[in-house]
Amino acid sequence: MMSLILAVFFTLCLCFFKNLYWMSQMMIYLLVFMFMMYYPTSFYCSNLSYMFGVDLISYFLIFLSIWISGLMILASMKLMNFKISEFFFLFNILILLFLLICTFSSLNLFLFYLFFEGSLIPVLFLIMGWGGQPERIQAGLYLLFYTLFVSLPMLLGIFYLDFKYYSLMIYLMKFGSLNFSVMYLVMMLSFLVKIPMFFVHLWLPKAHVEAPVSGSMILAGIMLKLGGYGIMRVLIFMENLNMKFNYYLISVSLLGALYVSLMCFFQIDLKSLIAYSSVVHMGMMLGGLLTLTNWGFSGGLIMMIGHGLCSSGLFCLVNLNYERLNSRNLFINKGLLNLMPSLSLWWFMFLSSNMAAPPSLNLLGEICLLISLLSWSIILMGLLAFLSFFSAGYSLYLFSFMQHGKFINQMNNFYSGECREYLLLLLHWVPLNMLILKMDFFY
Repeated sequence: MMSLILAVFFTLCLCFFKNLYWMSQMMIYLLVFMFMMYYPTSFYCSNLSYMFGVDLISYFLIFLSIWISGLMILASMKLMNFKISEFFFLFNILILLFLLICTFSSLNLFLFYLFFEGSLIPVLFLIMGWGGQPERIQAGLYLLFYTLFVSLPMLLGIFYLDFKYYSLMIYLMKFGSLNFSVMYLVMMLSFLVKIPMFFVHLWLPKAHVEAPVSGSMILAGIMLKLGGYGIMRVLIFMENLNMKFNYYLISVSLLGALYVSLMCFFQIDLKSLIAYSSVVHMGMMLGGLLTLTNWGFSGGLIMMIGHGLCSSGLFCLVNLNYERLNSRNLFINKGLLNLMPSLSLWWFMFLSSNMAAPPSLNLLGEICLLISLLSWSIILMGLLAFLSFFSAGYSLYLFSFMQHGKFINQMNNFYSGECREYLLLLLHWVPLNMLILKMDFFY
């Protein structure tokens, strides 16, 4: 693992040379091929070095992090064209990638916490430095304070674990069992905000709306997955407590997901609608993880990867519309089937994946999560049926409202698309729909 971490660290040096913008991106894709060779062959940790190592869960999430980081550079062409601090932007992305790889491969709980919190800073810089609207300062503060406020109790919880077990190695924790109810709240709350669970989700739409396209991609693609990953890790040593409290959390997350999916029908900002749809998907994933079943964990992991690629692709599409129309308002983005038919095809393909149509990863993840939740309680059947229905409903609503209707005649600055944009969408869509052929990896 240290070889990968050092490779990212030395790639940082490229940011300080002029005309090496694309070189940095090529280096990130070189890391993708390097990391392919690291594939863990068992469910145990491999590639161990110092406090780092990967197992199957962290392997896929690190892979997703490197992939999305490369696509962020591809999506942010405007920064290079208009010279908007592009070298600092690259530096920011690579620092973020470095912190994410360290977070997902940490074997020590305290180191995990350190990198988990550290990854917040580059995202904050992305929103505050390259966001378009004046409210980005407020969005950055929302993000910072929501996350920091609930993370400090977790730090105290980690120190308590160290005091009790004399070790913070995540893999050794499973031999202990906690019966201290406050610990469940303390250890879980930070991850619930990061996912985000309903009631603590208000920072997410705000951050998405104010962030640049790269900020939205990393937020939807990776930052929400940190919460799910953290829950997978801490539930190992809190099984007994989870049996006691998961009723409340599963109920809140699923009812919240249903409520938010209804709220999606009222959104007029494209980014806001996709951000709320992320809350719906993550609510379902959280419910699956808390059932503590094999189906739930597999489904949670598949949903994380599928949602990371799909949501990131949708934010790219919103940005392509925004660059042409200078607006994300649903009433102005109308009749696009007449103006940009090729982009309409991409909208259809990503929105069909978003509503869990085959052959996307979202479908497989949702099937696994449905099985795990129904095995946990059959009463959830009606709720989950409505959830799936409304999830398809707002995707269809978004597509039909945007692509059909009469476009505004004053709009005359259209061009259909560049090769770069189609490549960007293709690199999101192909893994999202082709990975289903290799599903035996996830089980």
